Amino acid sequence: MAKALLGYVGGSDPRVLAEMRRLQQRVQDLESELIRMQAENDALTAAAHPGDSLLDSIDVSKAEPALA
Repeated sequence: MAKALLGYVGGSDPRVLAEMRRLQQRVQDLESELIRMQAENDALTAAAHPGDSLLDSIDVSKAEPALA
């Protein structure tokens, strides 16, 4: 009876195992793609908004006029 129940519940069907391996690989591929895209997005954001520029450090409200 136990063997019949184990077979009924699913046991280790090779098709299910193959599908599970395929899905696990797909998840890993998607996680890798996500990490790559996040790094690319960070690089593009840094290029679009340079933060340590000399011009960014000038406080316009305290700037003095240039002498001519």
